[in-house]
Amino acid sequence: MKQFILLSLCLSLFFSCAVTAPLIFTELNELYEDNAVIELNIPKAEGNTEQSKAINNIIENHIANMLVFLEEPSDTLQLNYAIKSFDSEYKSFKEGFGEGNMAWDASFDGEVTYQSPELISIAINSYVNSGGAHGNSNVTFYNFDAYGNVLQFDDLFESKERLTSVVKTYFEEETKGSDINYFSGEEFYLPANIGFNDEGVIFFYNVYEIASYADGITEFTIPFQILESYLKFY
Repeated sequence: MKQFILLSLCLSLFFSCAVTAPLIFTELNELYEDNAVIELNIPKAEGNTEQSKAINNIIENHIANMLVFLEEPSDTLQLNYAIKSFDSEYKSFKEGFGEGNMAWDASFDGEVTYQSPELISIAINSYVNSGGAHGNSNVTFYNFDAYGNVLQFDDLFESKERLTSVVKTYFEEETKGSDINYFSGEEFYLPANIGFNDEGVIFFYNVYEIASYADGITEFTIPFQILESYLKFY
């Protein structure tokens, strides 16, 4: 009986450690310049665990979807294929319109902005220029649990309505005196991207999400102690 209890305890500790052991991140740096120029400087979860594979797959799939021109994002799109596709598209474009046209380029920079035993937050800054007047730039936050699952809004926060009210008050205080017309007369709304850092919760509005293109991004961080009652964990 004692041996059975001891075995059960050991197995429990083993599986617990397998999940809760903190992930180690390194930076993946790659440069592709056969035709188009593609640069990657992104975090990579080390190891061969399911959680590290899941996180790396999400990051790579996000970049792949930024590089390939699809009507709808694909969860199965592979990064290597996307890089070759972007390069091939530019090669065809160059052959059709000549060398004098603007070169295509893309860059992706990522950062682990927050890591705790329960939550990992990663920001990916993407820039893709496929020959337009200016490239498309945006920042995307991914929040993961200890198993490498992507966390949605309802997984992280208790009440969207009450949280929106608190964030609105904080935002209005932070932007007091500004002449920027952030919401063009519409009601305040939360950004599509919410992340975390060591100070608190990051609220990140990309270009065009609010205000004008010339006004750029809008970003602010609300300390944990202000939002603690609305957070399920952090």
